[in-house]
Formats: sequence, C-alpha cells, structure tokens
Amino acid sequence: MAVKIRLKRLGKIRSPHYRIVVMDARAKRDGRAIEEIGLYHPKNDPSVIRVNSERAQYWLGVGAQPTEAVVAIFKRTGDWQKFSGDTSPSGVDPQPPRPDKVAIFNAALAEADDQPATSAISKAKKGKKAEAEAAEEAAVEAPAEVEAPAEAEAPAKAEEA
Repeated sequence: MAVKIRLKRLGKIRSPHYRIVVMDARAKRDGRAIEEIGLYHPKNDPSVIRVNSERAQYWLGVGAQPTEAVVAIFKRTGDWQKFSGDTSPSGVDPQPPRPDKVAIFNAALAEADDQPATSAISKAKKGKKAEAEAAEEAAVEAPAEVEAPAEAEAPAKAEEA
C-alpha cells in the first residue's frame, strides 16, 4: 500500500487550518487518515507549525512519501534535515513570548505619571494666543541682544582712551 504524508484541510472559507496526516495515496484529500502527526495554521501571525518529530521520522523511515508542501514544513521544523542527513539549519522562527498585559499597563501608567500632560493640552487650547505671545517674547529678546554688543563696545573705547 502506497502511503503519503500530506495536508488535510480544515477550517472555514478563507481561514484554513491543516493537519499533517499519514494516509493511503488513493484516499480523498480530507478522507480518513492512518495517523495525524502535526498541525499547520498558516493564517496566524507567525504561522503555527507543530510536528510530532518522532512519528514523522518513523513514517519517513518506512517509506511514506511526503508532498511538496509537507517537505517544506518538515524543512522548517528540521525533520527533513534529520531524515536526509542534511546539515543545513532549520528555518523555524521561535514563537515570540506573549507580553504580560499587567506589566505593560503598569509601565504605561508609570510613564504617564512621570510626564506632565497639562503642558501639551494648554498649548493646544491657546493656539493663536500662544503663537502671538511667543512672537512678542522673541521681539523683546532680539533688541536686548542688539543693545548688549553696543554696551560691550563702550567700555572697550573707554579703555583705549
């Protein structure tokens, strides 16, 4: 009996979930499987791939032929490299750890306590008045800077005389 390792599709329309199964080559795509050896959920981010490596190695060892899609999954998990003796590294990206929601909330709360929120709000409310005041302050500071060099020159002239 010819045995294949292939994907069995589950899930709704546009939301596929696959089981990696061992089946008779003549069976339907979603027919009865001899054994289920893994899962593949491509729509999750990052996609979920779980393979029972021991059973996959057994079925590959007894001559089960994997489909191209299953070979690609086995390469990602490193099972194909074990079977074929290839030394290239597997391409599995580890699942990132889920962030602790309480820790994120506490960090955001502490950050909010450190920064005063009133300055940004008050400037936004003033709008044109704040711009006018800033322009007046700049005008007052500019003549003061111009007068300062003139005063500095006066003592220098007095020293020369």
